[in-house]
Amino acid sequence: MEDYMNRTYLFLFFLLICYQTLAQQITFKVIPLGVKGGGDESNLSSYMVAPVNSDEYVCLDAGTLRSGIQTAIAKGSFSKSIDRVLKENIKGYLISHGHLDHVAGMIINSPDDTTKNIYALPSVLEVLRNSYFTWKSWANFTDEGDKPALNKYHYVPLDSGKEVPLTNTSLSVTPFVLSHVKPYQSTAFLVRHQDVYLLYLGDTGADAVEHSDKLKQLWQSVSPLIRSKKLKAIFMEVSFPNHQPDKQLFGHLTPQWLMQEMNTLSSLTGKDALINFPVVITHIKPPVAKEHLIQKQLLTSNDLHLHIIFPEQGRMLKF
Repeated sequence: MEDYMNRTYLFLFFLLICYQTLAQQITFKVIPLGVKGGGDESNLSSYMVAPVNSDEYVCLDAGTLRSGIQTAIAKGSFSKSIDRVLKENIKGYLISHGHLDHVAGMIINSPDDTTKNIYALPSVLEVLRNSYFTWKSWANFTDEGDKPALNKYHYVPLDSGKEVPLTNTSLSVTPFVLSHVKPYQSTAFLVRHQDVYLLYLGDTGADAVEHSDKLKQLWQSVSPLIRSKKLKAIFMEVSFPNHQPDKQLFGHLTPQWLMQEMNTLSSLTGKDALINFPVVITHIKPPVAKEHLIQKQLLTSNDLHLHIIFPEQGRMLKF
């Protein structure tokens, strides 16, 4: 009997160690508030990210807020009201570029929001300042630009490659410039918590199509983090299926162009480092038939054995 009890205690201890190890490996939680690339204004690019043991989130883009929070509540990702999540849990916005499908939720909800920072490249802040938060198109809820400024949002200009802390969170971010219909800029955000990272890319075209080296520079910067297993996941867009002509991509990716970029990344990390590495596919454009085709093309061309994830609005992801 004593031997049996000893074995039972050892087994339970082993399970506890495994559980603790697994818990230590999970660093981030991400709640997609919007996952589409257009067509449905209730489901546009927006991802809340926080450390797994915290409710202090930042939004990676903000195309949809309120509808996404409502869906997240229905799916059990939040247990509080929409207004409380918006006002209390979202601590700031990281805006990759100024297109409406990445900022509309923030603009529309600004009258009900609380004081926060908007983090973006200077070129992106210029779009917000001159095109959206003006008294001609919307009230100016920021602290710059058209008068009177209502001083709710504060613009924080980012410098490519330079890390800054994100106010009222334990997160930091390093931005990288992307090409989105050259010469226009988008942004990749490398989010850090302690010594672990998550990478989110706003809209971007492939280097070969954009006649750019922005993605190659990004891959060179993050490849050491993949090799050391400090980068938990990449969020990256695929907007069109493979039959879309390059001249009609408008700064977006297809499955074959994404895989070509992943192969460029693998040349820096080694192929083994990317086996089962999570790549979350964002910004798929409707209609549903094209969405299914894009998913099929990604899965059938996955020679690198990536862990390809298709996010669902409101469903929490952990990395």
